[in-house]
Amino acid sequence: MSLKVAIQMDPIDHIDIDADSSFRIAEEAQARGHSLFYYTPDQLSYREGKVCARGWPLTVRREKGNHFSLGDQMDVDLQDFDVVWLRQDPPFDMGYITTTHILDMIHPDTLVVNDPFWVRNYPEKLLVLAFPDLTPPTMIARDFATLKSFKEEHGDIILKPLYGNGGAGVFRLDANDRNLASLHELFAGINREPLIAQKFLPDVSNGDKRIILVDGAPVGAINRVPAAGETRSNMHVGGRPEKVGLTDRDMEICAAIGPLLREKGQIFVGIDVIGDYLTEINVTSPTGIQELERFDGVNIAEKIWQAIEARRA
Repeated sequence: MSLKVAIQMDPIDHIDIDADSSFRIAEEAQARGHSLFYYTPDQLSYREGKVCARGWPLTVRREKGNHFSLGDQMDVDLQDFDVVWLRQDPPFDMGYITTTHILDMIHPDTLVVNDPFWVRNYPEKLLVLAFPDLTPPTMIARDFATLKSFKEEHGDIILKPLYGNGGAGVFRLDANDRNLASLHELFAGINREPLIAQKFLPDVSNGDKRIILVDGAPVGAINRVPAAGETRSNMHVGGRPEKVGLTDRDMEICAAIGPLLREKGQIFVGIDVIGDYLTEINVTSPTGIQELERFDGVNIAEKIWQAIEARRA
C-alpha cells in the first residue's frame, strides 16, 4: 500500500533528528513507500469548499544538518491525500483549535491523525478528568479563592497553565510557599484561561513515566528523571530519559483509557504516569518514540503506520 501523506508540523529546519517524533514518523513512512508532503500550520486554509495547504514535497534522511529536501512549493487540496498528520506543538490556543476545525472538514475521507475532533475536545490536561480514580487530586479554576482553598487542603501542589506544553510555566508550591497570589496575578495578566492544580507527587523524584500507546494499546515506556534541583521532568527542560518497564499499575491505567482512545481515533498517544497516578494524556503532539526505540529495540513508528494502514485499508 502506497499512501499520499501530508504532515502539518512546525518548521522542520531546526528539529533534532535524534529526538523529534514527527521526523521519525516521516522517516518510517518514506521507508514504507509512502510519499510525503510538508506544510506549516499557517499555510493551512479553507477556500470555497476545499481544504488546502501550501507546502512542499518532502524527502527526509538521517543526516544531521542535511536531514531534509523540499521539492517546488505548491498548493494542494488535502482531500487528494490519504493521510494528514496533525503534528504541530501546543500551546493549544485558538490558532491550534482552528486547524482542528478546518481538518474536520476532510476527515475521515482523508484520515487525519490524530482525529481532530477529539484532539480539540480531549486536550492533554482535560481528558484525564474523565478518570478521577486514576489521577491525583486535581482542580481546574481561574478564581484565586478557589485555587487557594485547594492549596490549603493539599499543602504541596503543582500549578501550571491548562494549555501549556514542554514544562513551561510549571511551578511547585510547597506548604511554606507564599507565591500563589503572585503567580495567579501573572497568569491572569497573560490570558483568560483557567489554571490546573494537582497535588504534588513526591514519586516524581524517581521519574515521570511516558507511556506510548498505539491505537489504544501500550507499546512501551521511558522514564524521565528530573535534573538535580528541578521538579519538572520534561526532556525540553533537562529531564534525563531512562529505560523502564511497564508495571501492573501502568497496564491497569492503559486498560482503562485505551478503548476510549481507540474509539476516538487517537492513534498515537503519550500518557504521563508518576508513581501510581495518571497525570496527563497527550494527544496533540506526543513525543518519545525515538528514545523508546533506542531503549527497547522496537520499531514504534512501524506500529503506528501499521495501525494507520489498517484503517486506510
